[in-house]
Amino acid sequence: MQRILSYMRKAIEDYNLIEDGDRIAVALSGGKDSTTLLLGLKNLQIFFPKKFDIIGVTINPGFDEFDTSNLAQLCKELDIPYFVEETHIKEIVFDVRNEKNPCSLCANFRRGALNSVAIREKCNKIALGHNEDDVLETFFLNLLYGGTIATFAPKSYMDRSKITLIRPLIYAPEKYIRSFAKKNNLPIMEKVCPMDGESKREEMKNLIMQFQKEIPTVRANLYGAIKRGNLKGWTIE
Repeated sequence: MQRILSYMRKAIEDYNLIEDGDRIAVALSGGKDSTTLLLGLKNLQIFFPKKFDIIGVTINPGFDEFDTSNLAQLCKELDIPYFVEETHIKEIVFDVRNEKNPCSLCANFRRGALNSVAIREKCNKIALGHNEDDVLETFFLNLLYGGTIATFAPKSYMDRSKITLIRPLIYAPEKYIRSFAKKNNLPIMEKVCPMDGESKREEMKNLIMQFQKEIPTVRANLYGAIKRGNLKGWTIE
């Protein structure tokens, strides 16, 4: 946990992600990243100088196999309020519209549902579990498929909902999160999305791995370029 917390504290301090009095909705997908984020924020509450509250929120897209019981039990053990929002995302995206590339539309629906829960539960921030690898993969997705030099920011304010998105794991490499989850036997939910392992993001992950074989420092180089490149939201406060 100490290694994870060190990455989180640096990101939080660099970008002022958490302030006194924040009520933060932690988006829990059931994967290793969001579960690690929840545990990290719970630990951070003990010694962080700024006081904040957290709740857990899971968006159920409507798959029959989507089982949140382990997450509910974890939140109960941690004394964290937990909310599951039932939706018809699977039906709309896969059954009605039969999207060939459903990831973007699904993400938009989930984001909208998450915002609604955060507003209802009087949260001013939403914490997402994106890690360092996600930053690089999104950078390549935007570059190669969108023709833009961009990736998601450590912190972003949404005018319409008045909610701030924060990503405290933005500096944490996925390999350390995976190791933490394995060593601590975290209750990771089985993946039920039919697109898992077949998305464009997975292609970007493999592309970066290929680059790394030829250029061992490629990840550090890319991340440094993102932080120095004055990308939106990446100016250190």
